[in-house]
Amino acid sequence: MANIWIKKPMEAYEADIKKSQLKRVLGKWSLTAIGIGAIIGGGIFVLTGTGAYYNAGPALALSFVIAGIACVFAALCYAEFASILPVEGSAYAYAYGTVGEIFAWIIGWGLILEYAMGSMTVAVSWSGYFGKLLKMFGLHMPAWLTTDPQTYLAAGNSGFSMNLPAFLIVWVVIGILLRGTKGAAKANNFIVMLKVSAIIFVIIVGVFFINPENWHPFIPAATTITENGVSHSAYGYAGVVAGASAIFFAYVGFDAVSTQAGEAIDPKKDVPFAIIASLVICTLLYILVSLVLTGMMHYTDFNPLGKYPDAIKAPVAYAFDIAGQAWAGYIITIAATVGLISVLMVMIMGQSRIFLGMSKDGLIPKTFAKVNPVTGVPSKNLVILGAVISVIASFTPINDLAHMTSFGTLFAFTMVCVAVWVLRVKEPDLQRNFKVPALPVIAVLGIVINIYLIINLSKEAQMYSLGWLVIGFFIYFLYSKRNSKLQNGGFGETFKAEQEPLEDVDIDIDNKH
Repeated sequence: MANIWIKKPMEAYEADIKKSQLKRVLGKWSLTAIGIGAIIGGGIFVLTGTGAYYNAGPALALSFVIAGIACVFAALCYAEFASILPVEGSAYAYAYGTVGEIFAWIIGWGLILEYAMGSMTVAVSWSGYFGKLLKMFGLHMPAWLTTDPQTYLAAGNSGFSMNLPAFLIVWVVIGILLRGTKGAAKANNFIVMLKVSAIIFVIIVGVFFINPENWHPFIPAATTITENGVSHSAYGYAGVVAGASAIFFAYVGFDAVSTQAGEAIDPKKDVPFAIIASLVICTLLYILVSLVLTGMMHYTDFNPLGKYPDAIKAPVAYAFDIAGQAWAGYIITIAATVGLISVLMVMIMGQSRIFLGMSKDGLIPKTFAKVNPVTGVPSKNLVILGAVISVIASFTPINDLAHMTSFGTLFAFTMVCVAVWVLRVKEPDLQRNFKVPALPVIAVLGIVINIYLIINLSKEAQMYSLGWLVIGFFIYFLYSKRNSKLQNGGFGETFKAEQEPLEDVDIDIDNKH
């Protein structure tokens, strides 16, 4: 059992960096755009509606402030780690070199939950905006092709149903990612410019349609909401904290930056910069949009079983519709529909790189470590992810997905705050291009706040997520520990990402060229 705390030596990380088949094509602004691309999406275009109705009411802006503060502590810790270990794998890789294998496995398993559920949430979000976009042009998809079975049956329907648009958009994104990181980054940069412009548009134009009465009371009295036979507490100060927990997954973008360290041109400098820059920019935008949205539309109108049932899926666009500004709804819906694609792209890209790192270490099957030598991406890895994400997204309600994603995110952030503190104590002389100021204070605050937010997640999300961690322990002891390269004498080994073989070609060996 003592071997479960075995640590990956720094020499192995250096070997990873030298032998990596990933292509270093990302500068600091491309990395920042990746962070913004992941952060600005589901949080603004979708979770503003669910957070306002199910948790905080108009005080959702305070929920974003709390979540943003919690993120700052974790972001600083991530930035220090990224300046030390500029490799793919994010918090998993950081923990493996500092605390030990079992700790790294738990974090990696949590990150799988975070990114997989995040991708599914965004796919369902995209489906909602895509459906609204079609309606604007007079096209309507039947409910049984755009709704998960649970929601479909709760609305009084019967028979088969699935969310077909959510299923299809996952494969569109997989197709883009399979072409290579450089092309995907260019597409992401364009989409980020488009949706940031749309968010600024929402803030500036929406101010003129705010009804201050919608903000009264700013923190509604605590009550209980019952939906689909399930009851939970909402509003009040506890609701504000619960809202911060529920929308926390919206901040996963800066974590996604660290998963791309293996493809950064100057990762030790650019990754910390991109992490902090993307977080600061997006937190400000979140706060402003939530204030405008809850000022334009009463928080109770986001009820999925109420007068505007689709408002829960596309809240920003519906707020302008209800304000009588359908023209603005067109702009927002188009921007959100396109913008959410970049979120899904970054989520799946980050997930595949975490799988790549874990596979190279032997903790999951080696097929996830195979990098296509032509495109420089783990293609088999991406296809397997696409299959799983697309199927689950088409059959699962969005609220359950979002909460489980928040658990994975909060759990990983907590572990990173612990690990960076441990490393500072055990390896004080390591070169750090970025150092967390007042580390003990920052680390403790990060740990306490993230654990507190986990406690305030829905009971269902806590149960499902803890069940996921238990399954992870079984997999570790039954498979991962036995196949770990470190457990099998790999301390001095050069860990190589395996390549997919090129197609056989005939070569004229007499041709010296």
